Formats: sequence, C-alpha cells, structure tokens
Amino acid sequence: MKIAVLGAGAWGTAIAIRLAGQHAVTLWARSAGLVAALRAERSNRRYLPGFGLPPSLGVEAGLGVALEAADLALVAVTTSGLRQVLRGFRGTGSRAAVVWLCKGFEAGSATLPHAVCAEELAPGAISAALSGPTFAQEVARGLPTAVALAAAGAGTASALARELHGPALRVYATDDLVGVEVGGAVKNVMAIAAGVCDGLQLGANARAALITRGLAEITRLGAVLGGRPETFMGLAGLGDLVLTCSSDLSRNRRVGLALARGERLDAALAALGHAAEGVGSAREVARLATAHGVDMPITQAVCRVLDDPGKARAAVHDLLSREPKSEY
Repeated sequence: MKIAVLGAGAWGTAIAIRLAGQHAVTLWARSAGLVAALRAERSNRRYLPGFGLPPSLGVEAGLGVALEAADLALVAVTTSGLRQVLRGFRGTGSRAAVVWLCKGFEAGSATLPHAVCAEELAPGAISAALSGPTFAQEVARGLPTAVALAAAGAGTASALARELHGPALRVYATDDLVGVEVGGAVKNVMAIAAGVCDGLQLGANARAALITRGLAEITRLGAVLGGRPETFMGLAGLGDLVLTCSSDLSRNRRVGLALARGERLDAALAALGHAAEGVGSAREVARLATAHGVDMPITQAVCRVLDDPGKARAAVHDLLSREPKSEY
C-alpha cells in the first residue's frame, strides 16, 4: 500500500518508521521547519529523539503531495487538531481510507473522533480508529505491540487490520467503534489520577484499586454511549489503561505526578513538551457523565485537581470518604 502518515509528532513518526518496512510510507508535517529538519537529519529530534528515519520513508510539507495516490491516510494528530487536518484532507480530493490515531473528545463539544470524521469527510468515505497500549518509543524500536482497529463495518475493520498487521505490530479488528474510542479517551483521564496517586505516595494497593475502579467508570460511560462491555476488557480498554497508568512514559501520568507536587497545570504541560490528551478530555468526560447520569467520581476528582493542584489530597480524601457500596 501507499500510506500517508499525517502528523510528525512522536506517535506519527513511530508508526511511520514501523510501517516503512512493509509499505511505501510518506510522513507529513504542517511545519516546513520540521520537515526541513527531518530531511536533513533523518531523525525527529524534537518529538522522537534517538530513532533514525528509514531511507525509504518520504517526508513532505505539502498535504496534497503527501496524499498523492495514497491508499491509506493515518491521521496522527491530537483530537483538537483532527478537524482541521480532515478539512485539508478533503480539500485535496484524496480518496484514501482514513484511520485516526488520536484518543480523546473534542473540546467544547464532547464529540468523539468518528463523529468529527462523519462531519468532515465526504459521504461514503472509508474510515476507522486505531487504538490500544502503544508507547511511541517501543513501536519505533520494533518491540511487540498489539492494537485494536475499529470501523463501523466488520469487513472494513478486518481489511484494514490485515494491511497494517506485521511481525511486531499485531492488529485486531472490531466493529465497536464507540467502545474503542471511549476506552482510549477516558483512560487518559485515569492516567492523570494514577500519577496523582503515585505522586502522593499512596502505594501500590491504591494504584491497583484506582485502575480497577477507573475501568468501572470507563465501562459505565462507554456502555451508555453505545460501546460493548467486552471492548473495555480488551486492548483499547484494560490494555491501554494498565499501560498508561503504570509507566512514566505516559504523558498523562506525568502530568498527574507534577500536579501531586503542587505544580501549576500550565507549568506541567510546558515541561512535558508534548500534548496530554487527558487534560482536555477530563472536563468533556465529566460533562458527558453528568448529562447521562453516570457516576464517575475519579473523573470528577481529576477535574478538581486540574483546576487547583493544591486540592489533590482533599480530592483523595473525598474519594475515600464516599459511602460503601456494592462493587457491581
């Protein structure tokens, strides 16, 4: 296949490196300066240092050039940038299938990526979501990784999964698009909570409980929005949740660690140097939970700490002071 990877952040660069051995891949970046650096240095020192770009991997600043004759476009930008890139994509007249890699809700509207795609892509366009436990550095190194590819039609999901599947990247197909997206979005919020938990040195027991109860929140909201419960026990649910809550490679977890130290949110994000999707998604998740009558106390606590890091211990106290209840 001819694949265009739209977005040269850490994840876009990593997936481009990984797929370049199987397909003809072009990496697109909006910044002409970044493109010049990628071409000159054959590495992405800003977003994914330490990894060389394969000789076969093309790099382009022109969206139309990157998409020329492309069979598949992998959109590797943040949820906040998805709509703009899709509008540019449609403007090129490309007929490539679109797979988005972002994990979050659009700020201000609590819209999932598939709904954004439905609004911005041409009617009948082939599209899907790719999600799961994926740290960019490990994908770029060629370490074993498994992900879920979700499309509205099982046949579409299976066909796209077969094309992206490889020796070190196992791709499982599903038609539960909403479930995969909700799992990927809400786990980022839980990762912030896990960072706060560990930053306050509450212990391994507390982290395990938080991950488990966080999964319960993800499942409750996901089911109300139309996802299937079994999806949340899979790669895009439990798998991604465990990964992002337990490793300091997780950007969202690192934000939580900084907040637990009392750092301001803007300072924590500036030090991170990358997007942390959970920050924007937390309030959208909380609004959805309120609108649908879904109990999500961990999410509410994360929103409280994002607004005022000094209230981290008080937020934990409030969680622990809740009335006892049945687990299920």
